[in-house]
Amino acid sequence: MRSWSIPAGRLFGVDIRIHLTFLFLLAFVWFTQSVAMGTSGAMRGVALVLIIFACVVLHELGHALVARRSGVTVRSIILLPIGGVTLMEDMGQHNADPARDIRIAVAGPLVNLAIAAVSGVFILLFLPQVKLWAHPFVHAGNLPRALFWGNVFLGGFNLLPAYPMDGGRILRAVLAERMDYVRATRRAVTIGQAFAMLFIFLGVWNTWLMLIGFFLFVGAQLEDRSVVFQSVLESVRMEDVMLTGFSTLSPADTLEDALHKAVHTLQDDFPVVRGSDMVGVISKQRIVESLRVGGNGYVQSAMVRAFDIAQRTDSLGSAFRKLGGRGLNMIPVVDQQRLVGIVTMQNLMHSMALLAESRRLRKQQESG
Repeated sequence: MRSWSIPAGRLFGVDIRIHLTFLFLLAFVWFTQSVAMGTSGAMRGVALVLIIFACVVLHELGHALVARRSGVTVRSIILLPIGGVTLMEDMGQHNADPARDIRIAVAGPLVNLAIAAVSGVFILLFLPQVKLWAHPFVHAGNLPRALFWGNVFLGGFNLLPAYPMDGGRILRAVLAERMDYVRATRRAVTIGQAFAMLFIFLGVWNTWLMLIGFFLFVGAQLEDRSVVFQSVLESVRMEDVMLTGFSTLSPADTLEDALHKAVHTLQDDFPVVRGSDMVGVISKQRIVESLRVGGNGYVQSAMVRAFDIAQRTDSLGSAFRKLGGRGLNMIPVVDQQRLVGIVTMQNLMHSMALLAESRRLRKQQESG
């Protein structure tokens, strides 16, 4: 999702990114409105989309600011054609806190309802010609009325107990107080899918409801698979998947020697070791770039000295959080301060597939 998005600035220290498909939505609105209503109609249509998505940004900022205040790392907010997504550090079963999850989930809808309340009072007092209660509620021909009702709909819809909507996340947090995190998520997903099927059925009379139901169903499925995958990751140890046959470099190696060694291995990233101590990491790409920029030097001058390590008994879930959350490509695995293996994103998924097959065969043998 992040790789298909472009940066659009920062608000309150949070990166805002726009998914490329959102630009296609703007182009689609411009084209359809210009055909039906000319250039002025197209401009008002695009303005309506921008108003709604500004409200979506504020909605997601509500989640992000409450999450940060609760000690959760917020990576970025990504705008999609169907809404926004706040990317946060994983808050799965290893770090369950139902009260915190409820605070984060409810913050977004409350922002929209607050915007609706303020804009509604302003319109009633100073812009009575807007006719707040007239139909259609959300239309490019009346942007102030669309601002009010758009936020009413965003706030109310997100509070539905249909996972993965905010109301569904609140439901999951309430259920997690009485059962384990995975069961709570799967039960919330089931309820969310029931809502999705209802919307799809109602879509016989309204195409938008059918689209909403479809996206709800797909989103619930993805969340269900994600939480099951995370539960598996927490049960796998680093020693189960780490590479034990790997190459290392010395800080005293020249970059040309390092490149020669890199050519003859499938590794993309290398631990840099001095004696028995690990002092840095370096990638093939960094070796090549350093040679191009500064010519042949030493690995010590090009290596990255800031790196994370993991114990061999750490869960694979912790490795995923470090690799994905901090932009790392490799995690060294140590045992009593001694380097015993490495885990890279390059081999991780391959190892997981083999590990799953190994466990399946073992279960078949035990049952047979």
